[in-house]
Amino acid sequence: MSIYNSVRETLVPIHKEGYPFIAIGVVASLLLGWLWEPLGWIGALITLWICYFFRDPVRVTPQDEGLVISPADGRVSSIVEVVPPPELALGTEPMLRISVFMNVFDVHVNRAPVAGQVRRIAYTPGLFLNADLDKASEDNERSAMVIETPRGPVGVVQIAGLIARRIVGFVQEGDALTTGQRYGLIRFGSRVDVFLPISVTPLVGLNQRAVAGETVLADLRAGGPRRTFVSA
Repeated sequence: MSIYNSVRETLVPIHKEGYPFIAIGVVASLLLGWLWEPLGWIGALITLWICYFFRDPVRVTPQDEGLVISPADGRVSSIVEVVPPPELALGTEPMLRISVFMNVFDVHVNRAPVAGQVRRIAYTPGLFLNADLDKASEDNERSAMVIETPRGPVGVVQIAGLIARRIVGFVQEGDALTTGQRYGLIRFGSRVDVFLPISVTPLVGLNQRAVAGETVLADLRAGGPRRTFVSA
């Protein structure tokens, strides 16, 4: 194996959504370095951080039917029973909501939590409050998606945060998703909410670290006693 291939396989891939930002960073660093060398080094460090932010590592996703996998890297910030947002069109009865908060150092490529067909996608403009706040579910810019599964619909909502200014989607209504498939990306700090049937028992705890495409949040096949949860 050549040195080039060894290095290529060692480095974490960068998602193509990051290429324009990296190109801007490189050009800006060269211009700043031409004006004053220390500024060029600062620009280079920022460009390296942009590469880090848009990293898209390979994940090994459990494919057992019924498992709900985390759609995002980050901290499980809340597990609570709430009425789903109206844009999901999932009715007015409470559902189990598991929220994963991503800071600016987490991987921001989002993955489908379950396999199924995309029944609905709805974009809602809004504010850019701290995504860790509970009211961000109602006030912030967000993109909601409903995935139809053999065990009923599952809602997923990408919520823009204090720094985030763009939610990017990779799928359309009618598309078939596999569990762990990349379906979107949020730029620079945000949150993803997963809405599940009220009977489902979560398999994660508050403040637990979740890994997109790998961490099991719940099992749609297994119910359990009703429990009360609160936000972290």
